[in-house]
Amino acid sequence: MPTYQYKNLETGELYEIKQSMTEAPLTAHPETGAPIKRILSRPGIAFKGSGFYVTDSRPAETSKASGE
Repeated sequence: MPTYQYKNLETGELYEIKQSMTEAPLTAHPETGAPIKRILSRPGIAFKGSGFYVTDSRPAETSKASGE
């Protein structure tokens, strides 16, 4: 189950709540009843650098224009 980040609209406090992807976003905190809104956040993983694409793992082709 994914974890979504919610913000309390009154206090600005952030919460992490586990929810199914098919569930509608919550509008009230399940324990306190305070109004909340789901916010977007960065994913927990980022692919940087070489090695993540098909072209990165292939050796460089040598030129055959030298007449051999």
